[in-house]
Amino acid sequence: MAITITEAAAQRARSFLEQRGKGVGIRLGVKTTGCSGLAYVMEFVDEVDDTDTVIEDKGVSIIIDGKSLVYLDGTEIDFVKEGLNEGFEFRNPNAKGECGCGESFNV
Repeated sequence: MAITITEAAAQRARSFLEQRGKGVGIRLGVKTTGCSGLAYVMEFVDEVDDTDTVIEDKGVSIIIDGKSLVYLDGTEIDFVKEGLNEGFEFRNPNAKGECGCGESFNV
């Protein structure tokens, strides 16, 4: 079971947590939505639940709930800047396709 984060994404996540002033890490999950069925969810975590899996990589705690873990195993989180656009990008080996707008994926 492996979720990894690039140095660029780790720096951005640490920066967000420092600016926020609290939090134990970031939650990566999936929710049912969009054209293709699933979308990534990323949010701050203040408390870890007993059912969560916590993965430490490059100084960032990545928290994943049990339901999402099966869809995210092997995913790499990156932070990319392209022109004026910037954001987190997910390289998920489990994704079989994604919608045209890139907001959702299927497995």
